[in-house]
Order: sequence, then structure tokens, then C-alpha cells
Amino acid sequence: PASPLSLEEVAMGFVRVANEAMCRPIRALTQARGHDPSAHVLACFGGAGGQHACAIARALGMDTVHIHRHSGLLSALGLALADVVHEAQEPCSLPYAPETFMQLDQRLSCLEEQCVDALRAQGFPRSQISTESFLHLRYQGTDCALMVSAQQHPATARSPRAGDFGAAFVERYMREFGFVIPERPVVVDDVRVRGTGRSGLRLEDVAKAQTGPPRVDKMTQCYFEGGYQETPVYLLGELGFGHKLQGPCLIIDSNSTILVEPGCQAEVTETGDIRISVGAEAPSTVGAQLDPIHLSIFSHRFMSIAEQMGRILQRTAISTNIKERLDFSCALFGPDGGLVSNAPHIPVHLGAMQETVQFQIQQLGADLHPGDVLLSNHPSAGGSHLPDLTVITPVFWPGQTRPVFYVASRGHHADIGGITPGSMPPHSTTLQQEGAVFLSFKLVQGGVFQEEAVTEALRAPGKIPGCSGTRNLHDNLSDLRAQVAANQKGIQLVGELIGQYGLDVVQAYMGHIQANAELAVRDMLRAFGTSRQARGLPLEVSAEDHMDDGSPIRLRVQINLSQGSAVFDFSGTGPEVFGNLNAPRAITLSALIYCLRCLVGRDIPLNQGCLAPVRVVIPRGSILDPSPEAAVVGGNVLTSQRVVDVILRAFGACAASQGCMNNVTLGNAHMGYYETVAGGAGA
Repeated sequence: PASPLSLEEVAMGFVRVANEAMCRPIRALTQARGHDPSAHVLACFGGAGGQHACAIARALGMDTVHIHRHSGLLSALGLALADVVHEAQEPCSLPYAPETFMQLDQRLSCLEEQCVDALRAQGFPRSQISTESFLHLRYQGTDCALMVSAQQHPATARSPRAGDFGAAFVERYMREFGFVIPERPVVVDDVRVRGTGRSGLRLEDVAKAQTGPPRVDKMTQCYFEGGYQETPVYLLGELGFGHKLQGPCLIIDSNSTILVEPGCQAEVTETGDIRISVGAEAPSTVGAQLDPIHLSIFSHRFMSIAEQMGRILQRTAISTNIKERLDFSCALFGPDGGLVSNAPHIPVHLGAMQETVQFQIQQLGADLHPGDVLLSNHPSAGGSHLPDLTVITPVFWPGQTRPVFYVASRGHHADIGGITPGSMPPHSTTLQQEGAVFLSFKLVQGGVFQEEAVTEALRAPGKIPGCSGTRNLHDNLSDLRAQVAANQKGIQLVGELIGQYGLDVVQAYMGHIQANAELAVRDMLRAFGTSRQARGLPLEVSAEDHMDDGSPIRLRVQINLSQGSAVFDFSGTGPEVFGNLNAPRAITLSALIYCLRCLVGRDIPLNQGCLAPVRVVIPRGSILDPSPEAAVVGGNVLTSQRVVDVILRAFGACAASQGCMNNVTLGNAHMGYYETVAGGAGA
């Protein structure tokens, strides 16, 4: 067993967890957008920011930290020094095309006059006022408009006089999303002008030159990894340009404290700021044995991987369904296909994705190689409904013959064929009427995207009488590429984590995190059972609800108090229906893992461990485990909600609500669109 932690080790653990929590949003703003943080300087401000700067820079691979001499006052100081800005904006709804350029110039000119007049009324002379024009542009058929300036793109013969906004839009769109859509028209949603009245106030004092070695104000004891160290304290006001301070040391003034960690060196710049060169971190001594501090750190790291995958998918997808409705999920899975960590995306995807990954391992485990990417959506393979296409990529590591992890992304494609546009037919009775089916398909093989084969599969429903192939092939292919890109980002981040800690340690903490979730669910079940026992109530609870056609969903939960386990028995649930309200088994498991996570009274990652204490009984041929060719498109969005209602009702946690997502689907022979309107929840 691990030795108990000292008070200092516990405190250091809190600091390390806090640092990792701060790294997550920084990674989201850099790595997830294609920027490498190690190529940048960490700018730090705030009274306490300097205390965390070295550790955060090390965690992000950054070798330089810049701390302004007034870092503790930057927000307040900024208010005094800031320029005054006035913006004028109005809706437009014009195509960005040569025939509208004159109108755009006229409207921008009118808004510019408004801004100048407003700033002159505040006392700014015209010589201190500047203006900048913007257009809010988007591709026709998308909802994501970008505010674009043409300052770096001078006007041409085929642009407005204010500048070449079209070139600026294409450049920014490529940078933000990783692709452009050259064949689509561009629409102007709004025109905007920003007027700036320059305050003229600047603080650019030159720091005093050093007149000897820096004076140590006092010595103190600081605790770092490995124990206490003698640490000199310097006063910022007494330091001069060129002074160099070797860590560990503290630099303080009345508004901030800067910690220069061991292995780092601080230098005073010409303007009196502090620039820290961050040394390499000492080799990691983290072992595979459970450590509560590293349990929290690894939980953040695993979650960050899934979050960054999601941001890449959102950024590179083309369809409104994924880019703007955010109907997607990304997750990390262990070598057995068990869920390790997921971002807080779509709950109904999460438990089901685990079933999908495990099915593919059983089907193709020995036939997976680096450069392979799998595609699946079949309900019997862990699919939710056919429009939810799951892309799975194995993560290989040198020296290992089998994948060490899997990453997967599931996205709802607005149309994959079938009898109605949107691939959400309200009256389907068989699976083949709902669109293209992929049981176990190699989307990428040996690093080559199988465009011809997947195109053929997406068009295949058109061979069925009364059905059509996909109506949005271009969007399907673009979104599938985006899912592959998201998975590739996950592989990169998993590789970085293994490179930092070692494969044995990373996989060990994968198990620890799953065990932690299992323990939390067992504690919840014991607490629930103990509460009922104390009130003289039985350890068995039940609930029942019905679909609109009268099909019952019945649940009986038997709790084992000593083990902290339970049996969730859906026996008595109605049979498979001749319609599309059948929910695949994976959907029921998703609903269950979601409810268990909601019932646990503390913050734990949703993963495979949540299901470890429970045994699930679902009768075959029922509405919750239908035959392989049964229609299921409504089961994912309607029956899943009703299952959640039943589980929460059994535990007395929530009154049953309407149990429906309220869906809208529309389209024609050339396009399809689908939307969930959402609904309410019980009190």
C-alpha cells in the first residue's frame, strides 16, 4: 500500500491538479485549432498568475514566460489606458458578388460616419479616430458566419472599395476549419464598422540599469517536488535591466508574486518586465500504483483528449448538423474497447459507442493495422440509428502488436439516404428504409481514404424500391474526413501522453479511473439501499411507462447491499414493434450509464466503470433489443428518452417527463435536413 501523504504533499497535489485544470482551456485554444503551444510565449498576468506560470509552461511544452511588470494591475490599468471604441452594425442579407459591391461600400460608408460622429461627440479630434470595416460572411447553406476584416487584403477590381473581403474570408475559413467550399456562394449577413478613439496614453518607461548583483531581501523555505528548498526573495522594484535570477526564487511587489521554479531562470527586460526561461522538467517518477493526485491529473488529461477531438471535429466538419447543432461525440477507449473518457457531448452516443468499438474488436481485432480507420452504424454493432456514423481509429504504439487504445467519433449526418429526406422517416418499418448501412467497413485502409467504396455504399439505398441514396454526398464525405481528422488528433494526444509517462503508467491510470467510477456507483447503490432499508422498504424498486402506442417499458432493480451492485431487469417490456420506435440494446445501455452518472453525487468521469457494478437483463426481440433488420430511427430519439424516465422514476430521482426529443425532418430529392427541437424534464 502507498504511504500516507504529508500535509505538504497534499497541498502540492492541489496545486498540480489546479495547474492541469488551467492547461485544459489553453490546449483547447491552441492545439485544437492547429497551433502548437510550444512555439509560443506564455503571457501571464494577475496577482497570482506568476505563481503558476513556470509549471503551466512546462506542462504545455513552452520554454518562455513573459510577465509584465504591472501584471497584478493589468485589468485596472488597461481601463485607464484603453482606447475608446464605438461600433455600428446593421443586417444585410446580400450575396457577396460584384453586383452588390457598390451597395456594400455605401452602407459601410454610412456606418463609418456614424462611428466618427459618436467619437467626436466624446471629445476625440478626427486625427485620433480610425475606422475599420467588417463583413459577417458565411457560405450559403451554413449558419456559421465569420466577422472578416479586409485590412490585410487591399481592394482589387473584383472587390468592394473597402477591401477584398472575399479573399480574407477564404483565408480565415481555411485557418479556422481546415477546408474551403469553392463552389458555394458567399452571403453577407451583417455589415459593421468599428471606430477607435486613441487615448494617446502609453507606459513605455525604460527600466533602470543594474548597478550590481541583485539584492536578496530575505531567504525563505519553499516546498517543491522532492522537498523544501532554500529560496531567495527579491523585490521587483529593486531589480534593474539585465539582472538574472536563478530559480528557485520569489519576486514580489505590492500587487503580485512571481515564482521562478527550480531549473528556470528569470531576467529583467529593458522595460522592467520579467522574462523567464523555463528549464526542462525533471524526469517523471510517476508509477503505475494508484496515487490520488495523479488520478485527478490523468482524469483531466484523458478528458482533454476527448474535448480536443470534439473541437477539431466541429472546426473541420462542413454540415450544419455537426458544425452548428453539435450532434456529435468523441471518446477514448481502452484496448478492450471499454470507455475511458468522453467529452460532455451527446449522452445517448456514449454508452453505445463502447458497444460499437467492442464489436469491431471482435470482428476485426486481428486485421487492424496502422493507417486503418473503421466506419460503422449498424444497430447490431452498437449503433444508435443509421444517421449516426461512428468512425473508429486504433492507436498503435511501437513494440505492441495490438492497439493500445482506440479513439472514436460519432456524428449525425443529415442525410444518408432512405425513403425520406433527412433519413429520419416517421413511418419506416425496416432498417433498409432508413438509409445506408455499415456493419464493419474500412473507411481508411493503409492510410488511403476509400472514397469510391464509401460513395458506392452511401448511394446503395437508391437501389431499393421507394428509397434514395444519400442526398448530401459532398457533406457526408467532408464530415467523414473531419471525423478521421478528429481521431487523428486523439491519436497524437494519446501518443504525447504515453511519451510523457510511459505506456504502462497511462494504461494503469486508465484502469484506476474506471475503478474510481465503479466505486462511486457502488457507493451510490449502497447509500440508496441503506436509505430504503432504514425506512423499512424493500431493496427492490420498479417502474413502468408506456410509449404512445401502448408498448410498456418495465424495469425492476434488485440491489445487493453488501456488494453495492444491482440487477436492472427490463423483463416484461413490450415486443419489437412494426415501426421505428425500436431501440437497439446499445441505446438502453447509454440511457443506463447516463442515469447512473446523474445519480452519483460527485464529479466522476463517465466511463466503463459506471456499468461494472450492474447486470442488465433485456429480453431479446423486445422494443429494447429488436431483431437486426428492425427499424430503429425513432428508438434513438424517442424510446431512449422514455427509458431514462423509467430508470429515474425507479430511483425516485425525477418525475417522468414527456420522454421525447421532438424531431423535425425536411428536404427534397437533392437535400435533407433534420433537427431536434428538444423538450422538458420532470421535476
